[in-house]
Amino acid sequence: MFDTLNFISWNVNGIRAVHKKGAIEWLGYEDYDIVALQEIKAEASQIPKSVLGRVYKHGYINSSHKKGQSGVALFTDIEPLFYSECHEVDILHEGRINEIHFADIAFFNVYFPNGQRDEERLKYKLEFYDRFFERIESLRSEGKSIIFCGDVNTAHRPIDLARPKENSTVSGFLPEERAWIDKLTEAGYIDTFRYIHPNEKDRYSWWSMRTMARSRNIGWRIDYFFVSSDLKDKIIDADILDTVEGSDHAPVTLRLAI
Repeated sequence: MFDTLNFISWNVNGIRAVHKKGAIEWLGYEDYDIVALQEIKAEASQIPKSVLGRVYKHGYINSSHKKGQSGVALFTDIEPLFYSECHEVDILHEGRINEIHFADIAFFNVYFPNGQRDEERLKYKLEFYDRFFERIESLRSEGKSIIFCGDVNTAHRPIDLARPKENSTVSGFLPEERAWIDKLTEAGYIDTFRYIHPNEKDRYSWWSMRTMARSRNIGWRIDYFFVSSDLKDKIIDADILDTVEGSDHAPVTLRLAI
């Protein structure tokens, strides 16, 4: 069906804000087959059709029931066989998932919850993790290959954040959060950036705006592309576009041979 597929994922921290900065249109002129955006903070009617510099054939906007919060968007020219907002995982309807199927692939764009607000929210984050794992494992048992991307809101290992010791008791690097990523990898899901860059340090995808951390590269790698083990030999490249500005997150990319 395809020779290669190029994906990009970006937490834009407000699609209207990044559009006003003129910092998002470049996406439409690059060779991306699927553009996955998180934390769009907008309704479909509030997003200009030319926000990406061109119009893709298919656009899916999943907005939160709470206006101005969360939300995900997916744009592609690939004809999907199936689309869902996956409310069996996103049970609070916070606009956290786009799920599409094409060929034998189930692709997910996900904005995972942040657990820093309070204990209740951390509990919800961990429950969301578990529900999502059940969903992808169910599809995998049906013979689907799995690709998922997005802001996971957890750094996996000490190499994935600038100050691991100082953040060992902070949500985003708690043992129980990191254990879920261990569970993923033990089940055969591959962190594609670490597959291509196994020991590369000081590569992050998020920096605190409050502390001007980006200029000092005091960051966290919390944005990922994961693929199921059957796609391991199809991984051509994965990277972080850490020079791209406009958000407190950097885009992450994946290139697969399909």
